[in-house]
Amino acid sequence: MNIFKKYTEKHTEKLPMTGKVKKGFRIYCTAIMGATLVLGTSVTAFAANDPITVINNLSTFIFGLIRAIGLILLGFGVVQVGLSLKSHDPSQRANGFLTLAGGVIITFAKEILDLIVG
Repeated sequence: MNIFKKYTEKHTEKLPMTGKVKKGFRIYCTAIMGATLVLGTSVTAFAANDPITVINNLSTFIFGLIRAIGLILLGFGVVQVGLSLKSHDPSQRANGFLTLAGGVIITFAKEILDLIVG
């Protein structure tokens, strides 16, 4: 009785394609790569006369990134708490609540700093 088969070789073969299909696929791939290159490398310049406006725009952008990271952490914390409630794991529950609290603090970092500064 042979439980484990020693020689299980998988042979893969290419699907048959005609020349027109290959040429069409090449054109399609080239068009997609070209569109990705053109649209992905375009840089928008937001020029302003006032240097304070530039700093404010940069600050808004950075705080937007920080808010996105906070929302990701917030979602991960919610998932972690949910999984800990399902598996009855107290250490995972504690880590989940800490991640949840950290996500809330990071998400509202700009508002917290505005309250502190006044």
